[in-house]
Amino acid sequence: MLSACNRLQVRFHLLTMSLVSHVKARGELYPGTSISRQPVSDDKVAWSVPFPEYCPPSYTSPVVLRMPAWADPDYSTFANWNGAPPKYNQLDHSVDRRSHTGEYMVIENLPRNPCGRTGLLGRGLLGKWGPNHAADSIVTRWKWINGEVAKKDGKPVMQFIAIQRRDCGEWALPGGMVDPGEQITATVKREFCEEALNSLSLTEDERHKLYELISTIFQQGEMIFKGYVDDPRNTDNAWMETVAFNFHDETNDSIGCLPLHAGDDARNVAWLDVDKEQALYASHNTLLQKVAHLRRAHW
Repeated sequence: MLSACNRLQVRFHLLTMSLVSHVKARGELYPGTSISRQPVSDDKVAWSVPFPEYCPPSYTSPVVLRMPAWADPDYSTFANWNGAPPKYNQLDHSVDRRSHTGEYMVIENLPRNPCGRTGLLGRGLLGKWGPNHAADSIVTRWKWINGEVAKKDGKPVMQFIAIQRRDCGEWALPGGMVDPGEQITATVKREFCEEALNSLSLTEDERHKLYELISTIFQQGEMIFKGYVDDPRNTDNAWMETVAFNFHDETNDSIGCLPLHAGDDARNVAWLDVDKEQALYASHNTLLQKVAHLRRAHW
């Protein structure tokens, strides 16, 4: 076990490490479309590097343009502002437009991705101009075999709860978007219950009891990351940010005993082994790696 001092040092290190590889945010085709991004080489990602021929296409999903409750209006032209533009870098009524990375630039009334060029303008599949805030839960337990914790390469093996996304079929951490005015801790619990425990299929009374149980279990969570994530949905004007928490069941008698049932945006749910070969959605591998290092588990 880590000492209190060592755990604080490790946690600080994890929180200050960047997740940004900015690779998936530069994929050739935008997810679910035939829209091609303008190629951006590694040395041209930074806005500070001159790139005079940079003229990327613009794409915003028709679903987003229909302005569901979770989406901004199309602020890309003055005519569509319908009043005042968003209050970028501020708390805009109930919508938090502040970035976990600090203040971002706004050029010609549109926010600029703080981590560089992506080869695409617009919002893509994202609802908000600028940061789109999410929360993820990394729920872990030790892998037990014949009454002992399994080991690989001399280190204990952890397992984590993963959901298979309906939109792309990839395995991912349970999580989702933070609703306007919602506390991040509430988002984590809500999304975990909906995706991994299918709480939306329960009666109101059953759902209330489940939330109470999860609230008790999740009291000991540890924040392991807060910032920008390399997500295939990112564009030059809209990007994903997350706060990720680890909820670890040391003795396999709380979270480890929960009956898993996929629901909401999940096609499937399962306990998977923590391993660097495990292919996961967006930057979720990097988040999982941080937890493995924190727990001194096999990676």
